[in-house]
Amino acid sequence: MNIRKADKKDASAICKISCEDLGYECDDEFVLRRLIELDNRREIVFVAETDNIVVGYIHAEVYRTLYFDSMINILGLAVFADYRRRGVGKALLHQAEKWAKELGINKVRLNSGGSRKEAHEFYRAMGYDNEKEQIRFMKSLV
Repeated sequence: MNIRKADKKDASAICKISCEDLGYECDDEFVLRRLIELDNRREIVFVAETDNIVVGYIHAEVYRTLYFDSMINILGLAVFADYRRRGVGKALLHQAEKWAKELGINKVRLNSGGSRKEAHEFYRAMGYDNEKEQIRFMKSLV
């Protein structure tokens, strides 16, 4: 397995993983635009490849608030179902943690949907604590 920074040619695979394994609706062009528009000063995407096939990705950002030290926020972590339990997610999470340390940041945060019990077990096994329960509010402005 190889972990590397994502580039434009990974858009289709990232889109497919996002749709199939996270349940989000997106298309290749949208993901490509997002990859091109990444703010490289504060965002990064890593992909995991096996046999030259992208099988997972992680998207992370520097998260700054007025009331706490900077953290790394995991915006997305997904691995194709056929490649789970093979160390792919672990390797991607470790790469994001390494990036945090390179930036001098010592804390990583992430959110995970309440129904994603398998993901919660994975995060706990990786040393992440369930700090608090939250409810996400959204409002469409269109």
